[in-house]
This record gives sequence, C-alpha cells and structure tokens, in this order.
Amino acid sequence: MANRDLHIAILGAGMGGLTCALALARKGFENIDVFETASNLGFVGAGIQLAPNMARILDRLGVWKEIEKEAVDLKCTSIRQGADDSELGFVDLNYIRNTYDYPHMVGHRSSLAGSIYEGCKREAAIRFHFSTSAEKIKRWSPKPSFIAKPRNGEPYEVTPDVILACDGVKSIVRPDLLQQIGVEAEVTDTNQAAYRIMLKREDMEHDPELLELIDSERVTRWIGAKRHIIAYPVSSKNIYNLSTIQPDVNFASAPSATYTTKGSKPAMMKVFGDFCPMIQRVLDLVPDGEVCEWKLRVHAPLPTWVHGSVALVGDACHPTLPHLAQGAAQAIEDAAVLGEVLDMAPDSLAETINKCLKIYENVRKERAETLVELAAASGRALHLGEGKAKEERDKEFARLKAEGKGAVPDKWADADVQKMIYGHDCMKIAREEFERTFKTLKTNGTSNGAAHH
Repeated sequence: MANRDLHIAILGAGMGGLTCALALARKGFENIDVFETASNLGFVGAGIQLAPNMARILDRLGVWKEIEKEAVDLKCTSIRQGADDSELGFVDLNYIRNTYDYPHMVGHRSSLAGSIYEGCKREAAIRFHFSTSAEKIKRWSPKPSFIAKPRNGEPYEVTPDVILACDGVKSIVRPDLLQQIGVEAEVTDTNQAAYRIMLKREDMEHDPELLELIDSERVTRWIGAKRHIIAYPVSSKNIYNLSTIQPDVNFASAPSATYTTKGSKPAMMKVFGDFCPMIQRVLDLVPDGEVCEWKLRVHAPLPTWVHGSVALVGDACHPTLPHLAQGAAQAIEDAAVLGEVLDMAPDSLAETINKCLKIYENVRKERAETLVELAAASGRALHLGEGKAKEERDKEFARLKAEGKGAVPDKWADADVQKMIYGHDCMKIAREEFERTFKTLKTNGTSNGAAHH
C-alpha cells in the first residue's frame, strides 16, 4: 500500500467495526476513525460460539490468546428431543483442532468484543468517537462524506477516503446505498424470536443433573416443533448460556424498530411447557424480570454491498439467523478481507478504492449469503412438527448415531459444512483474488459525486 495515511471512517463499533479498525491498524494504516452511537462499549449479550474460522483471524490480529483463556473448549455436541431428553444425534468435535489448527470454543460475547477493543486501544492509529451517530451519507465518491452527529453537539461533515458501514441490521447506510442504485430491500421479520439466558454456576450446583450440564464441554441442542434450545457453559464454566428460538408472538404488535423486549417468565415457561422436567428446572432458575427476548430479523440478499468508496460490513449486509453460530464470525471475516484488499491497493485514488471494495464483495458476498441460507434451512429442519419430514430427519440422526458419519440435519454439526466454514482462509483467498482480478475490474459509483436527493 503506497498510502498509509488513507483516512478510513468506520461507522459502528460492534464486532465488524472493531475488527475492521484493528485489521487496518495492524496493516499499518495510520488514520482510522470509529464512530459509535452508544456512549461507551458497555458490552452486553450472552454466550457466543468461537469457531475456528474466527479464531484464525483473531490470532493473526494478536487478540485470540486473551479470548481463549476464558473460553470453554467444546468436545462434542448432543442433539436431543426436547420432550424426553432422548439423544437423536451425537457429534465428536475433538477432530476440529487437529483438522483446522484451532478448536471450536464457546465464550462470552463481552470477552470477545472486549479483547478486540483492547487490541484497538493499543493502536495509536485508531480514534473512537462515542455518542456520535452517522446521520447521512452526503457523497459516495470520489471523496465520500457523511454527517456525524454528536449526542451533545452540533452535526459536522466528515470527509474520509473510505467509509465502512458496520452499523448493523438497522443500518442507516444500507437504504441510502440501495437508493443510489434504485433498489428497495426492506428488513423482513423471520417470525421467530429468541430468549437469551445466562445462569450462574451457584444457581445450578444444588441439582446433580444441572451441575453435569455446566461441567460438561458439550453443546446441547434440545429440539421440538418450531422451537429449540441450544446451551453450553462459558466463562470457565461459571456461567451456563442458553439461547432459544420460538415463534414470534410478543413482537407482532410492537413498533418495527423494536428488537428486544423484557420477556415474561410465565410466557417463556409455557412456550417450552412440553419439554422434559430437567429443562423446566433450568428455565425456572431464570430470575423474574431477567427474561430478555430478541426479535430475529433478516433481509433478502442485496444486489451489491459497495457504491463508490463506501462498503457495507457484517449485519448491515448479511444478517443471519443464529442456527450456524456464524453471525459474528462472518462480520470478522468481512473485516479481515477489507484489511487485506486495502493493504494491497497501489494508490489511494477513488477508482482504486472502489476496485478494492469490489474485490472484498467478490470474496465475501456469495459465501456469507450461502451461510445465511444454510442457517435458515437448518432452522427449518430442526423445527419440524410431527409428520413424514420429521420421521426422515430423525432417521438421518439415527444413521449418524449408528455409523458416526453422514449428513447431519443440524447443519452446524455436519462435517462437510464445518469443512466449508472452518477450513476457509478468507485472508489468503482475498490476496489471491486481488492479484488475479485487480487490473481487469471495472468500477461502480465512482464518477457520481453527490448523493441523489
């Protein structure tokens, strides 16, 4: 890269935004601004799966060791009937470390984001602007600009060389970008919601069955019609993390901007009322008032993620259902690829930046969208009610259990799917793609300076 003082503006300090900043700083870029609406990164959220494709990137960026210290190394996954806790399928995960050089671990979302943030703070090139939202993209190229609005100050215009919109599923940049190319893509409801639950070790240790759950190095998925629960220990086995998926009934009448709500414990108990007694005891440990329900939203694949010198990243362009546990990992892959392609740029001309961003899209878009669809398909298979399709699915699970191999209806645990996800080195692929295509690529959105009004 000829120009290390390229000015890069990152909108949003979630997993994608933080990793973009870190990846670019580690490449030697010296002028990186991160704008975040929140007043600080008070890290919230629950457990998160730390797949090998994520670990590989974070290790190269120098932050994996900190995350790994607190994480739990998964040895197996067990897929069970919610109604009676009988095992449908079992997958040994020990082979993953040997095959992909990193284990499949689980951790706390705050530990993951916190470690990346600490990595960013060690880089003098990265400046954080908290309590500052991006209001509107004013210009897309050749020198893009947007309006930054501090919570307690006057709006001002920012004119960087590149804008990376890591502003999540509620992205303000996405609809603006699509308007530029004459396309509409609304966020759509999946009609599914999720409870996210974290139980402390001391809440569980009085019950031998529950203690065995938190002491295990196992992901357990209990499935039923239109619903499932996935659970595993995190934070050095001091917390048991549960995520559920169920039909969305509580958000149906809520305003469209609502993504989380305080849930009702009796309503949650009722949703899983036909699951086995052990699960009833687990759910009953959730303190009243601490039930949090999340709405799951996605949008149709976008025609492009890039316009001029602006690119969408992470949930802004490929939000996913959680069934493959790849949401954060895919945002981190986006960031890693952006670091590679901008590093290889021969100069800082707008046309060059646009071509780099197009290569980012070429490397990432099909893969991310394939995983979004695979996650949706896996959810459909897991949530089958009684009938022929469920019988076929359960036969597949039985074959897997008997023979130890074959297709797994729960795609997260399928070895072929794991190979596609975990064996993928996006940074290496990005560099190869750049060398192969940079000279012949056409640009888009670079000549049209101002935004349409």
